[in-house]
Amino acid sequence: MNPPCRHRIYCIRIQSNMADAWILFAFLSAIFAALTSIFAKIGIKDVDSNLATALRTVVVLIMAWAMVGIVGSYGDMGDITPRTFLFLILSGLATGASWLCYFKAVKIGNVNKVAPIDKSSTVLTMILAFIFLGESFTALSGIGMVVMFAGTMLMIERKDVDETKKTRDSWLIYAIPSAVFAALTSILGKVGIEGVESNLGTAIRTAVVLIMAWAIVFMQKTQHDIGSIGRRDGGFLVLSGLATGASWLCFYKALQDGPASLVVPIDKLSILFTVVFAVVFLHEKMSKKSWIGLAMLVCGTLMLLL
Repeated sequence: MNPPCRHRIYCIRIQSNMADAWILFAFLSAIFAALTSIFAKIGIKDVDSNLATALRTVVVLIMAWAMVGIVGSYGDMGDITPRTFLFLILSGLATGASWLCYFKAVKIGNVNKVAPIDKSSTVLTMILAFIFLGESFTALSGIGMVVMFAGTMLMIERKDVDETKKTRDSWLIYAIPSAVFAALTSILGKVGIEGVESNLGTAIRTAVVLIMAWAIVFMQKTQHDIGSIGRRDGGFLVLSGLATGASWLCFYKALQDGPASLVVPIDKLSILFTVVFAVVFLHEKMSKKSWIGLAMLVCGTLMLLL
């Protein structure tokens, strides 16, 4: 009787480890998301932000469907219900809108300023998850959300607020909608990814983003600028797309297996990696106030995980 018993315990441990694997995928998503911002900032320096987003999405789409081929989930397409398709499409549209706003903001402003605003979508995501997905809410969660919001406000300098009053080209005008659409992306994606293999769901959403991004490019008639993109800019846009694809695949795998109110905060820890990378590789400056705000963002996120 002992061998079967030991075998049963071993199986339970494996199942437990697999159940907790979503935590690892969520952290990997955060690291790749940080690399996405850094590579994109370098790649879109001399490229229209909408065109750059469309080009990056091509890379992400190829990567997403390649993963679908590897895991062999093509055959699941026919089993997807109309409701699931609808939410995947809505999530893709929200993602496209968030991307277009985010990379426009990154092109105008510093990454270490834009990223905190974008990551503040965590607070809105959790509120929506509590309301529409019925996920649990605790006093510690509430405190963590307040700390995160306060940290975000500290990272917005007074001159950044004044800038929005002087010109409609301020990065802040684009960064705020980016956060709102990012929150909607997570909630719609959580609903749409249920019952669908995560890589297939990601690929479908990416196709929607691609159509949306290129539609805007052709509306603006900037597709003719592709030939003027240098190798260096093109290379970093490809790297940004690869990082995005890796981040998405990890994020939606985590979202499928774990609760949105925990997966999203872990993913948003990418703010820490993003800011550090921006300071080290892009030589962007951070004030003491901004460093305090960053510390509060990280502490608030860790409180949510507890």
